[in-house]
Amino acid sequence: MMNDIVSNAEYSEEAFTFEQISESSGDVLLEFGAPWCGHCQAASSAINEVVSEHSELRHIKIYDGKGKRLGRLFKVKLWPTLILLHDGNEVARLVRPLRSDEVRLLFSKNN
Repeated sequence: MMNDIVSNAEYSEEAFTFEQISESSGDVLLEFGAPWCGHCQAASSAINEVVSEHSELRHIKIYDGKGKRLGRLFKVKLWPTLILLHDGNEVARLVRPLRSDEVRLLFSKNN
Protein backbone atom coordinates (compact mmCIF):
# COMPACT_ATOMS: atom_id res chain seq x y z
CA MET A 1 0.00 0.00 0.00
CA MET A 2 1.23 3.46 -0.87
CA ASN A 3 0.64 4.83 2.65
CA ASP A 4 3.77 3.00 3.79
CA ILE A 5 6.07 4.95 1.51
CA VAL A 6 8.18 7.84 2.64
CA SER A 7 9.79 10.80 0.96
CA ASN A 8 13.12 10.23 -0.74
CA ALA A 9 15.95 12.70 -1.16
CA GLU A 10 17.39 11.26 -4.37
CA TYR A 11 15.78 10.19 -7.62
CA SER A 12 14.97 6.51 -7.36
CA GLU A 13 14.20 3.98 -10.03
CA GLU A 14 10.52 3.21 -10.29
CA ALA A 15 9.83 1.86 -6.85
CA PHE A 16 6.07 2.19 -7.21
CA THR A 17 3.49 1.22 -9.77
CA PHE A 18 0.84 3.49 -11.19
CA GLU A 19 -1.71 1.42 -9.26
CA GLN A 20 0.10 1.95 -5.94
CA ILE A 21 0.24 5.69 -6.54
CA SER A 22 -3.45 5.77 -7.51
CA GLU A 23 -4.31 4.15 -4.17
CA SER A 24 -2.35 6.66 -2.10
CA SER A 25 -4.13 8.73 0.51
CA GLY A 26 -3.47 12.33 1.44
CA ASP A 27 -1.09 14.60 -0.42
CA VAL A 28 1.81 13.27 -2.45
CA LEU A 29 4.18 15.26 -4.63
CA LEU A 30 5.72 13.28 -7.47
CA GLU A 31 8.87 14.78 -8.95
CA PHE A 32 9.95 13.27 -12.24
CA GLY A 33 13.52 13.96 -13.29
CA ALA A 34 17.07 12.64 -13.35
CA PRO A 35 20.12 13.29 -11.15
CA TRP A 36 22.19 14.55 -14.10
CA CYS A 37 19.46 16.90 -15.42
CA GLY A 38 20.52 20.56 -15.26
CA HIS A 39 16.92 21.80 -15.05
CA CYS A 40 16.30 19.43 -12.14
CA GLN A 41 19.40 20.67 -10.32
CA ALA A 42 18.37 24.29 -10.93
CA ALA A 43 14.86 23.68 -9.53
CA SER A 44 16.00 21.59 -6.57
CA SER A 45 16.39 24.31 -3.93
CA ALA A 46 13.05 25.97 -4.80
CA ILE A 47 11.25 22.62 -4.63
CA ASN A 48 12.93 21.58 -1.37
CA GLU A 49 12.19 24.95 0.24
CA VAL A 50 8.46 24.60 -0.38
CA VAL A 51 8.32 20.88 0.44
CA SER A 52 9.91 21.63 3.83
CA GLU A 53 6.93 23.91 4.59
CA HIS A 54 4.50 21.01 4.17
CA SER A 55 5.37 18.41 6.78
CA GLU A 56 2.34 16.25 5.94
CA LEU A 57 3.43 15.92 2.32
CA ARG A 58 5.21 12.91 0.89
CA HIS A 59 7.73 14.01 -1.76
CA ILE A 60 8.71 11.19 -4.10
CA LYS A 61 11.49 11.76 -6.61
CA ILE A 62 11.17 9.39 -9.53
CA TYR A 63 14.07 8.73 -11.90
CA ASP A 64 12.52 9.22 -15.32
CA GLY A 65 13.90 8.50 -18.76
CA LYS A 66 13.72 6.30 -21.80
CA GLY A 67 11.74 3.15 -21.13
CA LYS A 68 10.44 4.37 -17.76
CA ARG A 69 6.79 3.40 -17.66
CA LEU A 70 5.59 5.61 -14.81
CA GLY A 71 6.69 8.82 -16.53
CA ARG A 72 4.87 7.77 -19.70
CA LEU A 73 1.69 6.98 -17.77
CA PHE A 74 1.77 10.49 -16.30
CA LYS A 75 2.61 11.94 -19.75
CA VAL A 76 5.83 13.56 -18.50
CA LYS A 77 7.70 15.29 -21.33
CA LEU A 78 10.12 17.71 -19.64
CA TRP A 79 12.08 17.59 -16.39
CA PRO A 80 11.53 18.28 -13.69
CA THR A 81 7.78 17.75 -13.72
CA LEU A 82 6.01 18.08 -10.38
CA ILE A 83 2.64 16.39 -10.03
CA LEU A 84 0.58 17.05 -6.92
CA LEU A 85 -1.79 14.25 -5.99
CA HIS A 86 -4.56 14.20 -3.42
CA ASP A 87 -5.90 10.74 -2.55
CA GLY A 88 -4.26 9.37 -5.69
CA ASN A 89 -5.76 11.91 -8.09
CA GLU A 90 -3.79 14.60 -9.88
CA VAL A 91 -4.83 18.06 -8.75
CA ALA A 92 -2.06 20.14 -10.30
CA ARG A 93 1.20 19.91 -12.20
CA LEU A 94 4.17 22.19 -12.74
CA VAL A 95 6.92 21.84 -15.31
CA ARG A 96 10.43 23.25 -14.86
CA PRO A 97 9.88 25.61 -11.95
CA LEU A 98 12.73 27.98 -11.12
CA ARG A 99 11.42 29.91 -8.12
CA SER A 100 9.87 28.80 -4.86
CA ASP A 101 6.80 31.02 -5.42
CA GLU A 102 6.00 28.98 -8.57
CA VAL A 103 6.07 25.80 -6.47
CA ARG A 104 3.94 27.46 -3.75
CA LEU A 105 1.35 28.31 -6.40
CA LEU A 106 1.13 24.60 -7.25
CA PHE A 107 0.20 23.84 -3.63
CA SER A 108 -2.42 26.59 -3.57
CA LYS A 109 -4.40 24.64 -6.19
CA ASN A 110 -4.98 21.84 -3.69
CA ASN A 111 -7.50 23.71 -1.54
